[in-house]
Amino acid sequence: MKNPLSIGLTCFLIVFNTINAQTPIEKKADSLLSVMNIEAKIGQMSQIDLGVLCKGKICELQDPLALDTAKLRLAFSKYKVGSVLNCGCGFHALARERWISIIDSIQQANRLFAGHDIPVLYGIDAIHGANYTIGATLFPQQIGQAATWNPDLVKAAAKITAYETRASGIPWNFSPVLDLARQPLWSRFFETYGEDVYLATRMTTACIEGYQGEKIGELQVAACMKHFLGYSYPLSGKDRTPAWIGDRELRAYFLPTFQEAIRLKAKTVMINSGEINGTPVHANPKILTGLLRDELGFDGVAVTDWEDIYKLHTLHRVAPSLRDAVKMAVMAGIDMSMTPNDFQFNELLLNLVKSGEVPESRIDVSVKRILKLKLELGIEKWDADYVRNYYPIFASPDFASVATATVSESLTLLKNELRNTTSDEAVLPLKQQDKVLVFGNAANSIKMLNGAWSQTWLGQDERYVDSTKPTILSALKFLATDKIIFANAADPKSCRRALKSKPSVAILCLGETPATEIPGNINQLELPVDENTRNLAKQLKAMNVPVVLVLCLGRPRIITEWAEAASAVLHTYLPGHEAAPVIASVLYGNINPSGKLPFTYPRYCGDIVHYDHKRTEDNDVNFGDKGYNPLYDFGFGLSYTRFQYSDLQVKAAKDTFFISVMVKNTGSRAGKEVVQVYYRDEYAAVTPSVKKLCGFMKIYATAGETKRVRFAIPAMQLGDIGADLKPFRAEGELKFFIGTETKQIQYNP
Repeated sequence: MKNPLSIGLTCFLIVFNTINAQTPIEKKADSLLSVMNIEAKIGQMSQIDLGVLCKGKICELQDPLALDTAKLRLAFSKYKVGSVLNCGCGFHALARERWISIIDSIQQANRLFAGHDIPVLYGIDAIHGANYTIGATLFPQQIGQAATWNPDLVKAAAKITAYETRASGIPWNFSPVLDLARQPLWSRFFETYGEDVYLATRMTTACIEGYQGEKIGELQVAACMKHFLGYSYPLSGKDRTPAWIGDRELRAYFLPTFQEAIRLKAKTVMINSGEINGTPVHANPKILTGLLRDELGFDGVAVTDWEDIYKLHTLHRVAPSLRDAVKMAVMAGIDMSMTPNDFQFNELLLNLVKSGEVPESRIDVSVKRILKLKLELGIEKWDADYVRNYYPIFASPDFASVATATVSESLTLLKNELRNTTSDEAVLPLKQQDKVLVFGNAANSIKMLNGAWSQTWLGQDERYVDSTKPTILSALKFLATDKIIFANAADPKSCRRALKSKPSVAILCLGETPATEIPGNINQLELPVDENTRNLAKQLKAMNVPVVLVLCLGRPRIITEWAEAASAVLHTYLPGHEAAPVIASVLYGNINPSGKLPFTYPRYCGDIVHYDHKRTEDNDVNFGDKGYNPLYDFGFGLSYTRFQYSDLQVKAAKDTFFISVMVKNTGSRAGKEVVQVYYRDEYAAVTPSVKKLCGFMKIYATAGETKRVRFAIPAMQLGDIGADLKPFRAEGELKFFIGTETKQIQYNP
């Protein structure tokens, strides 16, 4: 008598391979599901880390990386694992060919041991480019991309990232982060599109369109919007700690980016690792089913973050056992568990189904979503040689030029004073004859230009830094070789030699040690600067040498004393591999900076007030209205030219505001300007913000050129979420702001 299991698997194989290629994906998924046993279904819902399949122990893997046949057999024969990722400790970037070989070995082992042809879905954190593939194009981190205020560049970066990720054999990208950066202490601030709902939503649109296109094919990846919901606003500021967010605020601030991604059919979502108002999101059916599925209509795959189901028991303590934790999460709405280092999820879920505590029909819902995703990605057609040959422009110069353009439009000039009291020239741009002293911890560091998610998870390991890329120091030397002096602040002799050279200008490059998630937690916003660097800065001040402060920071660390002492300040965010030559070109005036802050830069550690604050936050300690006093305002950024605004016009139709303004480049050189439209609802049922961004456009103007810039803004875009949790329009007295221009109107639709 034949083994019933082998008969089932044979039937499964026949069904998968003979389904007509023109059959709709929905029907294919149903057909596949109909022949799967419960073990195979649960396997599709599990995702393990690559380290589980490799030789060596977790966090002590053999190097170079090598797959272990016995571990592959266990994962695919016994547990039928459906997805793999990599992120764990000790993992680093690999060559593209090595990636293709690893993915091929995993797919072959799956076919051999699992007894079916359902492919393994590999996922990766390609956060600012295919950062785990050697030689791939690295862009500015998301916060820097937001500083461009140019959605076209964000879309282009996402499109290239998708191409180079697929070229590595990987179809699923755990990006973008759609959390809002309203808590500057938070370690993942740099992974967001900033603090503003409208700006972040515009960038969300661009990124999802870049990753997925109109229809996913061999050049696109499945996007993963993360982290649903409220993850970026922990009360303590520390990663994965409790958030206290009211339902109205959750919908007004933290939901819109996800709504937009769902509208654009983002294929997957990753769940918030933390808790909101005492309930871990992984155990919250109101969010995972009621809001995400029933209200928003999301029909893709919901995946956990790292080990988060287990943490319902071990950390959050809402589940008395791991078994209870699995039941909670699955019944709440989780589709796939990032387990990631063992197979307990599989064992426990199987037990729950057999005991009748989790209906198999519930499992079928998740597995069908996963099967549909795999079919949409076309990975059942996996062919290693095809992948090797299909992506000929991987790491091309054209891709690097897009990264360069993105850096160029992100760099934000925050201050630029006159050289001295007798000069009418600003410190920047530098002159070719300037003798320039360069110092600071970020001056000669590539890793501080990249930040985390660069070759390694935290981006700290010097062994994997691409030393072929220039630093700020080497890029400056390339432009002005004999005029650049480097001072190593840790070496007194180096400092003395640099000071004896009598520099005319100094450039202080300050950065933050790369980190993210819990390792990136900090206790204070103030940027720590070593004593040697402080002493050198004091000596330069005593010599009346103007200092240019160049910041390489992923969040607004407090730099008030440094910014006030500096003659010029240039923020580079975390600009990536192609950044150093662009930074040098901006400093020397070969590129005119056009970046604008995508967040409010606080002046003090305890003074965290956003640009779209409420009027009560204007109250100061003297009962005045100077409470809002940031170091630099949201949307602020200088240029080497000047732009003048005039003739603001606002026409209100029933459903649209037609707005226009004249913008003139009154300076002596061409430049780009971000024309920003803000509005204020003077009176509303919910306390209105002092102002809110509702439109922007980046324009280019030659010296002396005047342009009329026009906007058509939907009326529903102006408003808020009411106490009943429903959106309402702004109406009555409305005020609009563009540059120095304001216009008040009465709007009663």
